[in-house]
Amino acid sequence: MKKLLTKKIVLPILIGVVFLTGSAFKSDFFEIAKQIEIFTTLFKEVNMNYVDETNPADLMDTAIKSMLQDLDPYTNFYNEQDVEASRINNTGDYTGIGASVLTLKDKLVIMEPYKGFPADKAGLKAGDEIIKVDGTVVATFNDDAGNLLQGTAGTTVDVTYLRQGKTQTATIKREAVEIHAVPHHSMIDDKIGYIVLRKFTEKASAETINAVRILKSQGAKQIVLDLRGNLGGLLNEAVNVTNIFVPKNQLVVTTKSKVDKYNKTYYTQKEAIDTDIPLVVLIDGRSASASEIVAGALQDLDRAVIVGARSFGKGLVQRPKSLVYGTQMKITISRYYTPSGRCIQSLDYWNRDDTGKATRVKKENYTAFKTKRGRTVYDGGGIQPDLELDITKLSPITTAIVNDQLIFDFATDYYYKHQVSDLKDFKLTDDDFNAFKDFLKSKNFTFETKTEKAFDDAIAVAKEEALDEVIDSNYTNLLKSLNSYKTKAIDHNKTQLMGLLSEEIVKRYFYREGMYTYYIANNPEIKTGTEILKNPSTYLNYLK
Repeated sequence: MKKLLTKKIVLPILIGVVFLTGSAFKSDFFEIAKQIEIFTTLFKEVNMNYVDETNPADLMDTAIKSMLQDLDPYTNFYNEQDVEASRINNTGDYTGIGASVLTLKDKLVIMEPYKGFPADKAGLKAGDEIIKVDGTVVATFNDDAGNLLQGTAGTTVDVTYLRQGKTQTATIKREAVEIHAVPHHSMIDDKIGYIVLRKFTEKASAETINAVRILKSQGAKQIVLDLRGNLGGLLNEAVNVTNIFVPKNQLVVTTKSKVDKYNKTYYTQKEAIDTDIPLVVLIDGRSASASEIVAGALQDLDRAVIVGARSFGKGLVQRPKSLVYGTQMKITISRYYTPSGRCIQSLDYWNRDDTGKATRVKKENYTAFKTKRGRTVYDGGGIQPDLELDITKLSPITTAIVNDQLIFDFATDYYYKHQVSDLKDFKLTDDDFNAFKDFLKSKNFTFETKTEKAFDDAIAVAKEEALDEVIDSNYTNLLKSLNSYKTKAIDHNKTQLMGLLSEEIVKRYFYREGMYTYYIANNPEIKTGTEILKNPSTYLNYLK
């Protein structure tokens, strides 16, 4: 144990020596050296004297990650396994079972098997709960159990899983898996093309260019570019995607930092594919980072009409830094700014409120900026659409239902109770929605509104001040009103919930490819974008 500790303790000491040589820290030399010495001494004492056996690597991993939590969510430490996961995220390539997998404490849940890949070939379905991998029980595995599914192409992995309460087994032969940045492109009608850009990997711009060229060859005169749910990725690919629709040498994004070398401007480098084709870009609350660079640049340059809901507001730039022993850190070095000068970042992690939550700029404090043609746009975090749709922004109750995986779980139950053979004929009914409400009751679904939380805090203060009896009856009436609202809220959000349910259920029968086909025929955002493009005067009015 003590020999192992000696090796582990050398690492922070060496890091401390290197750390102190950086010129940026000269003014803090003594304080940094002092804190490293305190930490090293504490780390040594805990590992040598704690009553139970400790794992120095786990303790250090926790200590580092806990320290970084006080900065922002994007400044992170990566151990060797994390580094590999990051590589997969950027390239879209890996070797494994070909499925989106959710790692929980005691199981791995198949969220989506990719059509034609190993998990699909082995018969696994969305909702299957893997409880054992090659004899290893997931519930007792200390590291990320999802790593157990990865391995060399051609090797097999045996899994034990639960499906609808019954235990089953499968042997899956691993393959090289390529996740496309553009999983779908097709014609909406004889003049409008539709492109889904899912992630900004190394192949994002190449795949988007290919999609644009194919659609134009099929007669596309306008394009709907779908960035909804696109969490971002590589900065240079965001610039390259923007370059498809705007000329060479056009400013796309600026990064600003306290370190001079990170202050940069990014311009388009190539000739555009098409600078005139009318373009609608769809965004939502999960469009982030690189998605916001593209949407923000196209909006500021009056090159596209943005439709949907305000984007996430992830405007912090990270740079990977290699450490020792195969580890790495990703550190926030600057902020993104659109061509008009707007900062994309929505949350201020350096000025938190009394509860420790990051703050955001109030709407009345937004700053106005001008697009290339003089339209007024505002900062405040994220990209505000030119046309905001209520259906795109998830309501609080819908968000709670989605976060509790209840849309997903209901779709799993639906799949095993219904036969759907023709996508064109699929449509959820009022009876299906009533079944969903009964399902929520069976799962004891509840959610707390911000108003309830505020009332709870207020009544706690009232009790301290012995005023609870004075306001008790009024408080009870308020709670009744809130509960009545929550009961009706599900019905008020029926359209939004039915849309989410339909998309998830369609994916079960017809995979993601079928979901996009369903989208084109039924999705309200795509329909709105199509209507704008079909009316040239409406399209131009948004850009004037």
